[in-house]
Amino acid sequence: MSVLATTERNGHTLDLLTVNDLRIEVSRLGAELVSLARCNPAGQWTGYLVRDGDVGKNPHGWNNHSTVMGYYVHRILNEKTFYHGHEVRGGTHSFLRHKIFPVPTVGEGSLTYHFSGEDRGVGEYPYRVDFSLTYALRDGVLHISFHFANRENFATHVSFGLHPGFGVTDLATMRVVLPAGRYTRHLAPGNFLNGETEIIDFPGGPMPFPVAELPGSFLLDLAEVPDRIFTLEDPATGRKTTLDYSEVPYLTLWSDGNAINPFICIEPCWGLPDHHVQRPFEEKTGIQLIPPLVMLERSFTICPS
Repeated sequence: MSVLATTERNGHTLDLLTVNDLRIEVSRLGAELVSLARCNPAGQWTGYLVRDGDVGKNPHGWNNHSTVMGYYVHRILNEKTFYHGHEVRGGTHSFLRHKIFPVPTVGEGSLTYHFSGEDRGVGEYPYRVDFSLTYALRDGVLHISFHFANRENFATHVSFGLHPGFGVTDLATMRVVLPAGRYTRHLAPGNFLNGETEIIDFPGGPMPFPVAELPGSFLLDLAEVPDRIFTLEDPATGRKTTLDYSEVPYLTLWSDGNAINPFICIEPCWGLPDHHVQRPFEEKTGIQLIPPLVMLERSFTICPS
C-alpha cells in the first residue's frame, strides 16, 4: 500500500511517500532526500538520516541531509573550469542542489524528479542533457536511480552521485563495514586531487580509517572491490543500514566531526573532484561519457533495518 502527501515546512515543499513500513520525505529544493524512516510493529518511526526530517537551519555544522550531486561532483578549482572551450562555473557539488524541482512524476511506489537541460543557467552546463532522479520503495528497500539523457548528436560528459549523511549516536562507537577488496585511495588535500594514490588491500571488516580524519574525506576507487555491499551499524540504537553500491565506481567517506549532530556520509560517486593542477572538464577523473542521443542510467539501494 502506498500513501503520498505533500506538505510545507520551514520554507520547503516536501513530498512524502510511504510504502508499508518505509517512508521517505523529499524536498523539491534540490530533489534532496531529507528523511528515510522505518516503522516498527509498535507504530514508532525511526529516522536514519542526520537530523532526519528537520529542514530548519542547523546551528551546529552541516545543514544538509542527502545532497544530490550532478552534473559534476565535489569541487571544481576556483569554482571555474572549461568544457570543450565553454566556461563552467559553480560551487560545491554543482547546481542541482539549488534548483527548485517541479512536481514529481508519481509511479508505483516511486517519485521521479525532472530537470530539463533547456533550463540550465548561463555557465552551469553547456549542452542539452536532461536529468531525472527516481526514489522508489520496493520490498522494504529504497532504490535510487539517476538518468541523464543526452539530447546532442555528439558525446557529452557528466559526473554525479548522492551525498547521504546517516545519523549515528557517536562517531567513536558506530561501525562502517567495508567488503574485502583492493581499494585505491585518491589523496585530496584541501579537497582537490594531488595525483597521489594509496593502495589498500583490505580483508573486509570495520573501515581501517581514523574517525578523526573523516573531515578530510576518504575518496576510494572501487574497481577492484568485487562485492560492493557496505553496512553502517549504530550499536546504541540498533540501527543498521545496508548499502548496495554494485554499480558505483567511487566511494567517499566524510563527516564534519561535529559531536552535537554526529553523522557519517557514505557517498556513491560517479566521478571525483578537480586536481590542484586543473584538467579540462571532459578529462576529470571518473567523468562519465554519454554517447550521442543515449540515456545513461545508474542506481544503488539503501536498506534501513
